[in-house]
Formats: sequence, C-alpha cells, structure tokens
Amino acid sequence: MKRAHLLELEPLGAAARPGVILARMRRFEFVQGTSAKFWMADVDDKTFIVVYGRIGSAGQRKEKAFPTPEAATREFDKKVAEKLREGYQEVTASGGAPAGGAPAAAAEEAAPPPPKLDLPPRVRPGEATEAKRKAAVHALSALAAARGRRSWALGRAVRRARRALEALGGLDPASDAALSAAVDALMARVVAASAPDRLPLVRAIELLSELDAAAFARAVRETWKAPPAASPAAGALALLHRQLEELGDPELGLRVGALLVDRPHHGSMSAEAGWALRWKALSPHLEAHLARSGRSLKDYLEHIDAGGDPHVAQRIARMRAA
Repeated sequence: MKRAHLLELEPLGAAARPGVILARMRRFEFVQGTSAKFWMADVDDKTFIVVYGRIGSAGQRKEKAFPTPEAATREFDKKVAEKLREGYQEVTASGGAPAGGAPAAAAEEAAPPPPKLDLPPRVRPGEATEAKRKAAVHALSALAAARGRRSWALGRAVRRARRALEALGGLDPASDAALSAAVDALMARVVAASAPDRLPLVRAIELLSELDAAAFARAVRETWKAPPAASPAAGALALLHRQLEELGDPELGLRVGALLVDRPHHGSMSAEAGWALRWKALSPHLEAHLARSGRSLKDYLEHIDAGGDPHVAQRIARMRAA
C-alpha cells in the first residue's frame, strides 16, 4: 500500500505564500525545563501544513498531501489533539493574535529565516547513476543477509555498503524506490526485537552519514520512533530524537548525533583523534546555530541527557571538556 509522504521544504520564508499561510495558522507552544518549542498547523485545500521549531527561530516547514480536503482536515484535528496531550498550549487562535497582542504578520517579521548553516562538506559530490544505485541496493541487501554473523563479517559488509553509498554523492534514497526500500529495511533492524537480527546503531549512522540528511531525519522520526523497551539502543535513539527536534536542522542533527553515538575506540588513538577533530570542526557551527535562539554551547551540552547510555555519557563528557 502506498504511504503518504512528508515533503521536506526550504526553511520558512522560502516557500510559496508563506505570509498568507502563517497569518491563519493555529500556534501551540511547549515551554518546560530546557524545552521551548512551537508547533503551527493549517490545511490548504488537500494539503496539511506544519511549521515547528524552537521558540524564537523561524522553524522548519513540512507539507503532507492527501486525496481530499476532508482527509487533510482529519489529519489536522488528529495532530492538534496529539499536541494538546503532549502538553502544548495554544497561544494563537485561527486568525487571531499571538500571546502579547502582536499581529500575526508582525510575529512573522520578528522571526526572519535563519541563515543557512555554512557547514564543511560531509560527502563528496558525485553522480548517482543507475548502475551506482543498483550497486548500492546490492550492497545493502548483502548487509541485510549478514545478520547473526560474527562482528568482523558484519563490519566488512558495512564497509562495502558504505563505499557503495558514498559513490551516490549524498543522494536522498527517497528518490529511488528500490534504494529507499533497502535503506528502510536496514534501519528497521536497529530496533529489531531479536538480538541476532539487530544492526548496531553506530553502524546505521555510518551508512546514513553517506546519504542526504533527510534519510537520517526519517529514520529518527519514523523508523526509530518507538523502539522496544529492551532495545540496547533505546536511550541513544531517544537522545537522537530530542537533539533533532531541539536543533531543528537535519544536517546538524545528523552530525551531532553521529558524534554522540560513536563508540569509544579503545586502543585506537587515531580513531579517537579523528573524533576530536570532527568535534572541533563542528562545534563553532553548532555554537553559532544555538546563539540564534539565545543559547550557549555550554548550556546546550550541560542539558544533554545520555539516557542511561554510558558510551554516550562519555562522549558528552569529552564535548564538555574540549
């Protein structure tokens, strides 16, 4: 059965008719502890539209198309009910003014879209030819067949799959049905109920690091949303979800997440030195991103919860000490 697809759009302000849509959106906010988030929604004919992010930022925008206006409205009502159950409070009625009495148009002007992060390249550019896509699907299928094997055999299959994905030049697998299915099947193994069927989270992140960051966002928000309670990666997966939503940027969420879940390489000084260099290169960009919403890097790191994962806790400690 064909599944409805969420389309990632440009940051708020680059989409068509942004002022018209924003002015009539219902706005909900969640402020608790270190969380300060907003969520806005509306229906435009057959399209359900959402804008969300940290309060004070422009946020991220998504659209989801439905076959009828009625279906889009039902989705709107369902999501509003979910947000209310999660503790969000409505601060703007449809067509009304946000808390404080400022007009909706003025609120939009007060939060211009943030400048795009000028991050160093993560993947090498390349042309994703049909032959390269087929090779990637083959490599991912071979990795899927490696379940239950010894760690060295799994590692070899991961390296082969990673090289095949690297040749695609940062492609979003959603653009190719066969590749998308192969990636989704492997990501689902991260939360498999049976231990022999599981793909270690750190291996999954290695593969996602060769693709467009949208693939990482889908895995975190959809495939890994509700891992089994007994999953050894449950705490780390919850951490990835929190960081993705808090940072509001899939590319930054992927890079920070990859550093957080990376396992310490005991006895490998080069691997640990490489991790330190990656953090040193990323931290100024992360700090600049946080500063736009009035936060400091120190405050951000102090409030990261390792979720009971000792390896993640060790990475957080290294970030704080750097």
